[in-house]
Order: sequence, then C-alpha cells, then structure tokens
Amino acid sequence: MAFKVGMVSLGCPKNQMDAEQMLARLREAGIELTADAGQADVVIVNTCGFIEDAKKESIENILEFAQLKEEGQIRKIVVTGCLAQRYQDELVAELPECDGVLGLGANADIVEAVRKVMEGEKTVRFPGRDCWTLDGPRLLTTPGFFAYLRVGDGCNNRCAYCAIPLIRGPLRSRAMDDVVEEARTLAAAGVKELILVAQDLTLYGSEKGGPSKLPELLDKLCEIDGIRWIRLLYCYPEHIDDRLLSVIAAQDKIVKYMDIPIQHCSEKVLAAMHRSGGGKQLKALIRHIRERVPGIVLRTTVMTGFPGEGKPEFEELCEFVGEMRFERLGCFAFSPEEGTPACTMEGQVSDRVKNRRRDIVMETQSRIAGQYNEAQVGKTLTVLAEGFDRIAGCWFGRSEADAPDIDGKVFFTVPEGGKKPRPGDFVRVRVDETLDWDLMGECVD
Repeated sequence: MAFKVGMVSLGCPKNQMDAEQMLARLREAGIELTADAGQADVVIVNTCGFIEDAKKESIENILEFAQLKEEGQIRKIVVTGCLAQRYQDELVAELPECDGVLGLGANADIVEAVRKVMEGEKTVRFPGRDCWTLDGPRLLTTPGFFAYLRVGDGCNNRCAYCAIPLIRGPLRSRAMDDVVEEARTLAAAGVKELILVAQDLTLYGSEKGGPSKLPELLDKLCEIDGIRWIRLLYCYPEHIDDRLLSVIAAQDKIVKYMDIPIQHCSEKVLAAMHRSGGGKQLKALIRHIRERVPGIVLRTTVMTGFPGEGKPEFEELCEFVGEMRFERLGCFAFSPEEGTPACTMEGQVSDRVKNRRRDIVMETQSRIAGQYNEAQVGKTLTVLAEGFDRIAGCWFGRSEADAPDIDGKVFFTVPEGGKKPRPGDFVRVRVDETLDWDLMGECVD
C-alpha cells in the first residue's frame, strides 16, 4: 500500500532529533515523506509536554489535523513525543481522533505503527524507556550547514519544577565513540556548525561516578575536519569547572558562547527549587567564566513566580539581572506541572503577578541587549550566512553570539560587484546599525 507521511515536530532540539530518527526509519523503509503535512495520508505529531504553553500547542496541532481528517484531507493521525509519553491514558481516552499513540520507547516502531494505522488498526504502544534509542541514522530537518548533536538525554538533577525526569527518565549518556562518529558523518554531509545538547550537557558521561567527560569529548570533536563551530547549550552552573572552561578557551572551534540556565539567584528560591547556591555564588561563577574565557557570550534563563517568591526575592532577581548583564536572557513565568513537587507547594503566586514580573525582567534585559548590540556597531563579525530575505532585500545569518531560533540575526548587504554568499558560507560583516534584537551591516569579505 503506497501512502505519504508528513510530520510536525514541536518543542526542543532533543525532541527534534527523535523526529529525525523516526523520519530516517520511514525513509529507509521506502515510505514517501512530504514536507507539507496537510497533504499527507498519515500525519505524525511529535509533541512537547514540558510546560503548559507547550502542551496547549501540541493539543492545538492535534485538533487542527483532526479537523483536516474529518474533512477528508488527511487520513490518519499518529501522536508521538513527550505529551504522549507523559499523558498516556488521558491522550488515548480524550483524543479518539488519534489513530496511533506512541511513547518514547516506541519510536523505533514508527514504521510498523504507520502501516498498521493505514490498515485500519488503532495502535497504542508504551514500552519501557529502555527501548528508546538515542543512536541511529537521522534525516536532518535543519538546514544542511548546522545540526544539533545529542550527547545524552534524561536528567538526574530533579529540580522541583521540572517534569523532564518524569517524561524522559534519568540521565543516559551516549558512548563517546558513537557521538564522535555521528559528528564525522554530519561533517562529511556538509555540516559546519555542531550544536551540542542534552538536558544537562555538563554531566555528560558521569552517571557511574567520576568527572564529566565533556571536556574530552570536545577535544575529540575539535579534531574533525569540516566542522568550523561547536556550540554548547544547557550547561548547568553547578557543574561548570575549570577543566571545561580551559577547553572552551583553548579550542578555536568552540564558539565563545554558553547557555547556563540559572532559573533564579535567591538562595531561598533556589533551595525550594532543589537547586544549590545563591546570588553570591552565581556572581562569582559568572565573573570567573568571563575571566577564563574573555569575550564569551552568556545566555541564561530565569523564572518568575516560583512558589514562595515574594517581593524581596523578585527585587533580588532584578538587581542580579541588571548587574550581571547577560548578553542573552529569556524569562519565563512558573508553570505548575502535575507530578512535580512545586505543583503543590505553598506560596503559589498568581498568574497576574508572575506574568508582570516576567515582563519587568524582560524590559530590563531588552535595555541590556540593546546596549550590547550598540557596542557591536563598527566591529567586523564572522557570520554564518543562512539565506536571502527577499522582503528586506538583504542576506542574513548568525554570529558566534547567536544560537539558531533563540537569538538574533545579522542582516547584511553585499557591495555592488561583490560575491554573493551561499547558505553555509562564512562571511565577514561590518556592523553599521542595530535593529531591535538584530544587527545590520555590510559584507566586507
């Protein structure tokens, strides 16, 4: 039976890599894939179930395809990913429009599942997470010049607000040889930027005790020909040490950029979150990082409205953000998640208050980011060209300071007679002005 499969993948890069592995299995099985899910026979919705907004987005996508199914535009719906893993019975019972529901452990069964639903058989599978493989071929859904590289999944940190351990289980690091081999394969396919991800990148390889193996892995990845940039996401502050900072400082291929999710700076709030430290320790760490890796760009995330966060704790957070001047920062209002300790803690903060606090933090960060961008005017940056914006009439790309999808862009023109870049080319851009969160300049090389 010939049929076409389309996929919509939501959420984080780790979920995206699950999707890429499933797509590769489908392609290897000879099943036709389409980028337009609305024109497919079977639509796979690879869901996110991390926080309330993500869950709503997942449900909305499922219901939109359910409407297309009712209208006869598509035939079957298969739901995978974190929402399916987290809400197994509820999803099956409350969304009968779904013809298949698969937990993470069933990702390897995607080919059989779509065939069965096309034969009219409802398919519901939730094997143990030990069946969930992090290795295997991928069909890249990113542009060909950059790719995410998962070094592990799951988490052992047990933060009080986080549902990830409930969904994706404890930390599982991939074998170093497998990670390096996948990186070589990506480089051979034309990938120039590797973006390393895990729930906590800094704990890579430490499940059985002993120090993190991330510094060793980074040294090996830097030896791969063809890779120009290596970027680190999700480095928890508790586990950043001088071994890691020395490698980042010494290796030219590692971009001077770290994503360090601190969540808060109040010792009281961090303790309630089941996290260590406080503002004093965090300030010392951030200053130490900047000393060891001059020019590094730091990204972080903070949370407002965690249970027990009063006016003094919020004011401490605002002062901290203003003093530390992170180049990149995202702020989120606390989302009470079922099954987590924080969901039932005393001292819950109203939605109105925590959302207002979030807006105040982001107003502060907007000024800091604007001042940082103003300081780039007159500088010449190395930019990874991504494409041409026909509406704006110029090219765009990212500097070392910009991770895809979460940070800004560098827009640039090419002088008359100059060579036009191709996506994936590295070019030199002189910054002439700022555009809110973005930069604008002219290609000089």
